[in-house]
Amino acid sequence: MTTVAEPTGSLSLALAHAVRLLETDPSLAAEQASEILKAAPGHPPTLRLLAAAHAASGDTDKAIEILLALVHAHPDAVLAQFDLAVALGRNGRTQEAIATLQQTLKVKPDLPQGWRVLADLLVSVGDAVGADTAYVQHVRHSRSDPQLLVIAKAVHENQLPDAESQLRRHLKRTPTDVVAIRMLAELAERLGRHEDAENLLERCLSLAPGFHAARQNYALILHRANKPTEALVQLELLLALDPTNLGHRNLKAAILCRIGEYPPAIAIYADILAAHPQQSRIWLSYGHALKTAGEQEKAIHAYRRSLDLDPGFGEAWWSLANLKTVRFSADDLQAMRTLLQRPELSVEHRFHVEFAIARALEDSAEYAASFQHYLQGNALRRSVMLYNADDTSARVKRIKSTYTQSFFKQRAGAGNTARDPIFIVGLPRSGSTLIEQILSSHSAVEGTMELPEIISITRSLRRQSESEFSTPYHDVLAELDADALSALGTQYLEGTRIQRKTDTAFFIDKMPNNFVHIGLIHLALPNARIIDARRHPLACCLSGFKQHFARGQNFSYSLDDMGRYYRDYVELMAHFDAVLPGRIHRVFYENMIEDTEGEVRRLLDYCGLGYEDGCLRFYENERPVRTASSEQVRMPIYREGVDHWQHYDAWLGPLRTALGSTLDCYPTPRVF
Repeated sequence: MTTVAEPTGSLSLALAHAVRLLETDPSLAAEQASEILKAAPGHPPTLRLLAAAHAASGDTDKAIEILLALVHAHPDAVLAQFDLAVALGRNGRTQEAIATLQQTLKVKPDLPQGWRVLADLLVSVGDAVGADTAYVQHVRHSRSDPQLLVIAKAVHENQLPDAESQLRRHLKRTPTDVVAIRMLAELAERLGRHEDAENLLERCLSLAPGFHAARQNYALILHRANKPTEALVQLELLLALDPTNLGHRNLKAAILCRIGEYPPAIAIYADILAAHPQQSRIWLSYGHALKTAGEQEKAIHAYRRSLDLDPGFGEAWWSLANLKTVRFSADDLQAMRTLLQRPELSVEHRFHVEFAIARALEDSAEYAASFQHYLQGNALRRSVMLYNADDTSARVKRIKSTYTQSFFKQRAGAGNTARDPIFIVGLPRSGSTLIEQILSSHSAVEGTMELPEIISITRSLRRQSESEFSTPYHDVLAELDADALSALGTQYLEGTRIQRKTDTAFFIDKMPNNFVHIGLIHLALPNARIIDARRHPLACCLSGFKQHFARGQNFSYSLDDMGRYYRDYVELMAHFDAVLPGRIHRVFYENMIEDTEGEVRRLLDYCGLGYEDGCLRFYENERPVRTASSEQVRMPIYREGVDHWQHYDAWLGPLRTALGSTLDCYPTPRVF
C-alpha cells in the first residue's frame, strides 16, 4: 500500500494536490483527502473530494454515505447536493436523484450541469417533455459555465484546433451537454465538415427538441447541404413558436428563392421590411429576389434603399452595376471613389466597389481606367480565396485516365433511363443562359436554374470511400454496379423534383461547371441531353474576369488562371467527344448570334423537340432567371456582345499566353 505523507503547506495546496490525483489515481486521492480531514475535520470541499474518489473507484454506496452526512450538516451546500444526486443516479436510485436535483435547482437555478444531469435522469425514466424542459434550462444557464466560456473565447479568437480538443474532452466527460454539442457542430461547420455538423445537431435536437438556437443552426446547415425540404421542415417548427422571428423568416425566404419559389419569398421580404425597414442586408436580398423575378425597377429601388442605410455596402453597389442596365451618375461614381479612400473599408466591400466602378467606367467607354479597376477588384478577390490552376489540370488528367471508351463500354445499359434532364455545361459567361432561355421557351421544357444536385451526389460518393485520405469520387463511382448507377440517376431526379413547377416532359439543369462531371451524368442518366455552350476564348474569359460571382468560380479572378481553366475545359470536352462520340451537342455563341433560327432548329432537333416560334421570342419568357445574364436574355439578340472584348485587347497579353494554341484553333475543337 502506498504511504500518504502528512499534508504540508496550506490546506488549499494539499487539496489541489488531491484533486490532481483524482484524475489518475482515485484510491490515492481518497487517502490524501482522509489525511487532510484529520487536520481539518468536516471540511466540506475535502468531503466532496473524498466522495468523488470513492465514486470514481466504484464505491458509490460510500460516496452517498459521505454526501448524505455532508448535506445534513450543511443544508445550503448546493454543490454537495448536486454530487449526491449524481451518485444516487449512478447507484440506480433514479427517483431519489431526481428529487434531490429538483430541490437543488430550486435553491440554485443557475447551475447548468445540474439541469443537464436532471434532463439525463428524466430521459432514463421516459419523461421526454420534462427532459426537454431541463435541457432548455441547461442551455439558458450555460452562458455562465466557466469551462464553456473558455472554449467560446478560443473559438472567437480562431483557435479552432484547441477549441475542438477542449470540446471533445468536455463531451467525453459529459456526452449529453447539448450546449457543447452545438458548439462542436458550429466548429465542424467552420472547418468544412458539414456532415459532422449535421449529425451533431441531429444528436443535439434528439436530446433537446426545445433548443431553438440549435434548430436554427440545423436549418441553416441543411440549407447549405442542398436539403431545402428538410430545412423548411425545421423552420416551420420554429416559426410555429415564433412566427415573427426575423432570422427564421429571412432564412425561409432565402430557401424559397433557392427552390425557385420567388412570389412567396418576395412577400416574406416585403413583410419583414415593413416591420424592420432599417435592415440593409435584407433590402439587398429583397433586391436579388425581385431582380430574378424580372421586377427590375423594384430591384433597383431595393438596392438603392440598402445603400441609403449603408453607403459603404459594397455588394449593393455591385448589385446595381450587375443589372447591366443601370447607368451610374457622376455622384454615384464619386461616392464609390470616396469609399475606396477609406482605410477601414473591408476587403469584401472594397472589391465589390472596384468591380462596380469598373463597370461604370466601361459604360462610359473609359476602357483603360475600367480595366485597372477590374484588375484591382480581381486581385483583392483572389487574395482571399484558395485556387491552384495546377490542381485543375491534374484533375482533368485524372478524369481523362478514368473515363475511357472501354470504361463506358463496360457499363453500357446502366443508369436511370429517364429522358427529362437537359444539362447545359461550359464556362460561365459563355451564352449558357441564352440557350436555357431559348429552350425553356418551348412548351415541353421547363427552365429551372443552376442546380447543385450533381455536386451533392459527388459529395455523397466521396463519403462512401473507406479511405482515410482525400479520395476523388471517381474511384467510388468506378466500383458501382448497374443498380447503383441507376440509383444515382433516381437520386438526381428526386433531388431536383422540388425545383420543377410544371409537368413538362423536360427540364434544364444549367450548372456550367458540371462539364467536369459528364462521366457521372452519362453513367447515371444515359438518356439525358448534354449541351456544351462555347464562346470565343478571349470574349468568354474576359467576360468572366469582369464578373464578380456570388460564389464559386475561383478560377475567374486572374487572367492566367482563367486562360488555363478554359484550356483545361476544352481539353476535357475534346476527350469526351472522343470517348462518347455524338453524345454532346455544342453551341457556339457566335453562331447563335449570326444564325439564330438555324442554331435553334439544330438545338431542338438534338433534344428531340419539334420547332416552335416561341423559341425565337425567348425574350418574352417571364420565368425567373438567376444568373448574371438575367436582364440580357430578356432582350432580343444583339451582336454588340460578340466583339466587345476587343475594347480591352491591349491588356489581354497574359490571357493570350495562358490560352496558348487553344486560342489559335477556335472554333475548331482542338484534338489532344
